[in-house]
Amino acid sequence: MNRLLLAGLLSCAVSAQAFAAVAVGTTAPTFKAQASLAGKEFTYDLSKALKKGPVVVYFYPGAFTGGCNIQAHTFAEDMDKFKSAGATVIGVSLDKIETLNAFSSDPQYCAGKLPVASDADGSIAKSFDLTVKGGPPGMKMKDTRGVEIDHQFAERTTFIVAKDGKIAAEVATVNGMTPAGNVEKSLQIVQDMAAGKPVG
Repeated sequence: MNRLLLAGLLSCAVSAQAFAAVAVGTTAPTFKAQASLAGKEFTYDLSKALKKGPVVVYFYPGAFTGGCNIQAHTFAEDMDKFKSAGATVIGVSLDKIETLNAFSSDPQYCAGKLPVASDADGSIAKSFDLTVKGGPPGMKMKDTRGVEIDHQFAERTTFIVAKDGKIAAEVATVNGMTPAGNVEKSLQIVQDMAAGKPVG
């Protein structure tokens, strides 16, 4: 399957409007997960991260796939801006940790700046009330490296979690919003929060 078709299928499969994502204003589910930063594994703990400030928790369908590559690259490029606003970022997908070790260190994508967590069984995505599903029945898909994808996909949805643990905003990639646009909107929200402006 060519890469353009794969990107289109993943986009259609998982970027539809979220039907029941955790509501803004409610307490975000906390989680611990295996994660990777610059190819090094560690245990990510959302509760600990929130002690330092707001956290951008972004769910994406899969490492080494079209829109997800763009989104990771954009987050990595803007990481200093997120830090300046007092926020940290964690990407979450249903990829295995071995895949994320490669993705987190790849200079084209996470570039050693963006941590990514493995939600291999989909339990974290489901705790945020996101849809988890597979690709088209009977169709084997490969990532941009040519490796067969052997996991399901969570909706591409970003949650901005305030330091108090409540969800301040949700940024779903729908209605024409691009993966890069998702990052830009998320950055604007955390910058507004840092400036004491209302989130909207």
